[in-house]
Amino acid sequence: MIRDILIRVHHSMLQLGFDVQKMVAYLRYPRYLKERSKFISKGGVITKNFPILYDYRDKAGKAMGQYFHQDLLVASFIYSKNPKKHIDIGSRIDGFVAHVASFREIEVMDIRPLNQIGHKNIHFFQSDLMDFNVGVSKKTDSLSCLHAIEHFGLGRYGDEIDPLGYLKGFKNMLGMVELGGTFYISFPISKSNEVHFNAHRFFHPRDILSWDVSPMAFKVSRFDYVDDIGNLHKNIDLIGDLIDVKDGCGIYSLERLN
Repeated sequence: MIRDILIRVHHSMLQLGFDVQKMVAYLRYPRYLKERSKFISKGGVITKNFPILYDYRDKAGKAMGQYFHQDLLVASFIYSKNPKKHIDIGSRIDGFVAHVASFREIEVMDIRPLNQIGHKNIHFFQSDLMDFNVGVSKKTDSLSCLHAIEHFGLGRYGDEIDPLGYLKGFKNMLGMVELGGTFYISFPISKSNEVHFNAHRFFHPRDILSWDVSPMAFKVSRFDYVDDIGNLHKNIDLIGDLIDVKDGCGIYSLERLN
């Protein structure tokens, strides 16, 4: 409980522009001064003071977490399947999209603008996927939307306020997938459906099975998820296995049936 409270306080401070971890790092300023003097005493020449105080205890990197696992996992699926065409909706450009662009072309659609792409394999189109007319104009055998649909209709990224925005977006995106094609989608999962306005939504892991996409149909061909501490669980039985998460990420591979 104490850990949850501290996490909430930290997130609240971040939203107000205060990074508690970086503020605490100023306690290490004496170390900075000591090491600066030592550098100069050994003949070093400093052209500008630029103290970084929060890296002393950092690890080499972060090989865990929702984005790390989902981006690599779904990129590996696309590499293995080698679809004729792949379109992405709203996923991280400097994560998943970059992974895929390293080995093939990828079309990217997002409600937000993107300037200076700088890579021949990335083709960008600014689009609002809650608009049905956008979805019907594109067809593909492979589609992805990673950690994006939970924002649809909350206005956070300039989109229209719509409590059913995620359902409209999901149906439009599924409609872009050719019969037998694959739709990779991920979003936050928890013990129940929640809306944290205007940040994001959480969904129960099996809630997607009740989403109305008639007259279309789909099946979940594979389910993976990242748990609360950032570990990946592969190829899980969505119906039969216990999925005990409060702040996880569900990664769904869907097949368009009709």
